Formats: sequence, structure tokens, C-alpha cells
Amino acid sequence: MKSYERIFGSGPRGALISTLLLLVAYFLKDHFGFSQILTNNVIRYSVFIIFSTFGVALVIWSVISLPVKERGRSLVVTGAFKFFRHPLYAAFLILLNIGFAFLLNNWIYICWAVLMFPIWSLNIRSEEKLMENAFGEEYKAYREKTWKFIPRLW
Repeated sequence: MKSYERIFGSGPRGALISTLLLLVAYFLKDHFGFSQILTNNVIRYSVFIIFSTFGVALVIWSVISLPVKERGRSLVVTGAFKFFRHPLYAAFLILLNIGFAFLLNNWIYICWAVLMFPIWSLNIRSEEKLMENAFGEEYKAYREKTWKFIPRLW
């Protein structure tokens, strides 16, 4: 596993794709007349703050759960990784993107946030393959017990 892949995984590529598609959504918004999500700004900002707060908390928990020196060297299945295989990506997909979509207040951004799930699932396939090659059966068993982006609580 290359040092770059070990430390950053699929994150930079996924962030680039997400940003490019967000720009596409921005330009399509005016051409197709998508409407606002909420007219009450207090509710809209509250939703954004709630989602973003949980997103930032999950990012911090993810980084604490998997220090940079351990990335790609050992299979971590505790902390945030007990509930998600990719908690850092989940923070961006579930919490920050959806919160950002409410902040931008247009249905096209909700579509963008939902579209990110299958795109990121494709994006991380190579990372999951690297993990499987590095940790073998231990990673396969872990993969069976946890979901990618949504916590498996049962």
C-alpha cells in the first residue's frame, strides 16, 4: 500500500468529484427552476447547525479513533470504526453534505447530497480492495459486521 493511499485513502478523489458535482448542481439550479426547501430561515439554519455539529463531532471522533500513524498498518475496529467502516466519509456524506444542502436551501442540493452515496460507494471500492489485500479474512469479517456510511447499531 502506497504511503499516500495509506494516509488519505479515497478522500481527495471523492472530495474533488463531490465539489465538481456541487458546481454542476449550482449551474443547473437556475436552468431547471428547482425550488427552495424551507422558507423559514431559522429552521433552515438550525438544521444546518445540527447536521454540521454532528458532522464535525464525527470527523473528530474518526481522527481520534484512527491516528495517522496507524492508517493502513493495523485494522482498527474500535471507536467510530465500530459503527462505520468509513466514518470520516460518512461524516461528510450524511451530516455535512445534507446540512450544507439545507444551508444552500434548494432541492437540487438535496439531490446532490443523495447522489453522493452511490458515487462515494464506487469511489471507495479501490480502498476497500486495498484493505482486503492488507488484512485478508480479518477485514472480510469486519466488513460483514459494519456498513460503509450508516452506523450499524443492531
